[in-house]
Amino acid sequence: MSSSQPDKLRPTRRSELIAFLVLAFGVWPFIAVGVVGGFGFLVWMSQIVLGPPGPPTGLH
Repeated sequence: MSSSQPDKLRPTRRSELIAFLVLAFGVWPFIAVGVVGGFGFLVWMSQIVLGPPGPPTGLH
């Protein structure tokens, strides 16, 4: 055998396409929403603790 993998274990074009579709439309959207939502939550919590953004008040 010249191949390093047996023919049964080699990925086919169909299985690669299915894996791509599952990642592109199943996994990555949830990861993207989680990252954006996590960043929004971090900003929200920091504003609760540190106050809203803007110039400091009462310095006149």
